[in-house]
Amino acid sequence: MSMQAAVSSPAHPSQSSAAARATELSKVYGEGETRVVALDSVSLEFERGRFTAIMGPSGSGKSTLMHCMAGLDSVSGGSARIGDTELSRLNDRQLTRLRRDHVGFVFQAFNLLPTLSALENITLPMSIAGRKPDPQWLDTVVETVGLAGRLDHRPAQLSGGQQQRVAVARALASRPEIIFADEPTGNLDSRAGGEILGFLRNSVRELGQTVVMVTHDPTAAAYADRVVFLADGRLVDELFTPTAESVLDRMRRAGAAGRTG
Repeated sequence: MSMQAAVSSPAHPSQSSAAARATELSKVYGEGETRVVALDSVSLEFERGRFTAIMGPSGSGKSTLMHCMAGLDSVSGGSARIGDTELSRLNDRQLTRLRRDHVGFVFQAFNLLPTLSALENITLPMSIAGRKPDPQWLDTVVETVGLAGRLDHRPAQLSGGQQQRVAVARALASRPEIIFADEPTGNLDSRAGGEILGFLRNSVRELGQTVVMVTHDPTAAAYADRVVFLADGRLVDELFTPTAESVLDRMRRAGAAGRTG
């Protein structure tokens, strides 16, 4: 299956038709007998305004792919781009600025500062950057994630689901080019997890956001527009308009492809 993407010249992230793309992307850890190929020539695009889930068994490379695409880890070969910006060409300062200004993150851990209110946690990245949030956009985000009545509360006064809503709102508040979510419902019960996944899906459908989510859960992946499957560091399958049942079936097939490929 070929998912090779055309490579554009480096430019401002917003100039590309794809929010992010990988081209023959490889990541290798260690050398000699300890050498591990985490990603093996992966090529794919993440379209703007779409919700993509990345799935695969443990050790398949799904989190490594997200970390490389988000600029959180270096690549060993190939290309990782956000918009038209080639991440490997950026120095540490430029990479930090790109992540701050153009990328949103939602992780399994909520990563909220306990001394700040929900609103202060939401706007913290922009405060650090010396920017003021767009009031209208901020109101839209807060309403979308259902936090209007909790903005003055500190994290300890919020449930786990509410804390993750704050994390989602923080990722959305700066209107990033793309949001990367790594197992965002891993610390939540099924009801709270469903709410967070619904918020992420609504941010795509109603706010035009682009979301890339790593998950091991077929039910979570069913919220996405598209699911891509990795096995042994390679892209082995993809599925559009998924259901939990179709994702589970493809996971079985993807695992088999990884063992025999």
